[in-house]
Amino acid sequence: MEVLIVEDDDAMASALDAAVLSAGHRATRVSRGADALLVHRKFEVILLDLGLPDLDGLDVLRKLRQVTQCPILILTARDDERSVVLGLRSGADDYLVKPVKLVELLARIEAVTRRTGRSSANKHHSIVLGDLDVDLDRRVATVGSRVLPLTATEFDLLALLARHAGSVVTREQILDALWGDAFLASSRSLDVHLTGLRSKLQLPGFIINVRGVGYRIEADPA
Repeated sequence: MEVLIVEDDDAMASALDAAVLSAGHRATRVSRGADALLVHRKFEVILLDLGLPDLDGLDVLRKLRQVTQCPILILTARDDERSVVLGLRSGADDYLVKPVKLVELLARIEAVTRRTGRSSANKHHSIVLGDLDVDLDRRVATVGSRVLPLTATEFDLLALLARHAGSVVTREQILDALWGDAFLASSRSLDVHLTGLRSKLQLPGFIINVRGVGYRIEADPA
């Protein structure tokens, strides 16, 4: 697997490069956001620092999301609530705060790529629930004639809930399916993505909270 490391700190970049190589992947490092925007097409996973010398990392993330659905993991020293929420809402598949354990980083990379691989394997398959059509092949969701501008993680969340329509999907099941570990991944990430998904669906009451358990989509929504 080809991994792009967007990191201006030489020591951190070297550590990330070594970790990626140790897992049998190939890594390329760039130190500027502009370079990442130029070369991103060659890569299957992007590790993105937010504190870049030329562009703000969140701006780089937004621009990347306009042109690629490649999994993007943010690695940054910014641990404030606002940065986490902005990163996830801007399309990041995961958000890791430095210093990050390299074994955890590799686990997160495997989780997002495994999730993308499962979605790619479900070819020529759509889920239709009332006006909602979730095309698993094209990774496009529509409500009536309206195409939903979902991030990669929002789409995966919607697809997971839609596959289990009529049944409760627990928070732990969602965290495990989307981030690879029911207890390692931050539940805050789920809350942010769920809020974004509901806003874009514009279907009040479609995704139901089951207090203390998880979420459910009605099998036959009105």
